[in-house]
Formats: sequence, C-alpha cells, structure tokens
Amino acid sequence: MLSEIAAGEVGAVVTYLEMIARPAPRPFPPSTLRLKRWPSPEPEKYRRLFRRVGTPWLWYSRLAMDDARLGAEMGEVHAVVDAAGIEVGMLELDFRTPGECLIRFLGLVPELAGRGHGAWLFAQTLALAWRPGVRRLAVHTCTLDHPAALPAYLKAGFRAYKRAFESFPDPRLTGMLPAEAAPRLPVIGS
Repeated sequence: MLSEIAAGEVGAVVTYLEMIARPAPRPFPPSTLRLKRWPSPEPEKYRRLFRRVGTPWLWYSRLAMDDARLGAEMGEVHAVVDAAGIEVGMLELDFRTPGECLIRFLGLVPELAGRGHGAWLFAQTLALAWRPGVRRLAVHTCTLDHPAALPAYLKAGFRAYKRAFESFPDPRLTGMLPAEAAPRLPVIGS
C-alpha cells in the first residue's frame, strides 16, 4: 500500500530494536576521542551539539522543545570530545524505566565519518548502558539515520521487534534546521 506524504512533511520508517542480554565484553576499538559526562548541560550548549551531530539526519525533536521540557526530557548526556577538548559527538542514555536503558541519541559530527570512531563510540555506549540492574537495552533508528546505523545495531546483537511509519513537518521548512541540511532528501514545500 502506498501512502502519500503531504507537502511540507518528511516520512521515515522507524525500526525498534532491543537487546535482552549483555554481550560478552570485547576490547574497545582504538580512538583518540573520549567521553565527557555532562551532568546538567545548558540547553543552548546541548542544542548546539545536537545540531552539529544531527543536522545531516534531520534530528529536530530536541530543537522543538523549550528549555523546561528539554531539561525534563534529557537523559544521561555524554559529549564525545577530541584531543583538543572540542565536542565532536554525543551520547544520550535514558534510564527512567526501571531495568531498562534506551539509547536516545548516538552520533558523531559528519567530519568524523569513516574513521572508525563510530565503532569506538558504540562500544563505549554498550559499556555505559549495561550497568547493574539493566535487563533490556533498546534503541529506535529510522530510514533518515546514517545508513550504517541499523546494520551496526543488528551486528552488535540487537533484535528488531517492531516497525512504524512516522511523518512530521520538515524541519528545514519550519526553520529549525538549515535549508541545505540532508541534501539526499529533497525538500518538497507546502
């Protein structure tokens, strides 16, 4: 069945994944990057990094929130920093559901693509997420994410358990993201 997406909207297939057993420990891939926990990030600092990492993938949800809601929705946030201390990626984990961890956001700035840092970040993510008491690790990815995201989750041992279709106003048309974001996906105006 073909469903038309309204002008001014973007559509994506969301895949829901879970891992219900901690994977066997493996050595971390090498990287010059490190994680830095942000206990209470300032909303604008958080949004700035969120934009740098997520603009190519049309991440917009956190940009649409006011400061109070963003503060309430934020999970455990870690910035990925390079040797000079510059934030070049992010990881956000949500432990609000007892016994579970949801990977909310995970990504690096586009300039680091293809350099092996993603494997390092993913290994760090699994190590932080599988803390004592966690019995289930979940993540949602969609067809707008990096093409390597879903295969990486499946290779790591996640199991897909549900799919959904999501549509939303194109954040390039609402002004939340620049018009040139995600050039692989043409803007279809309203």
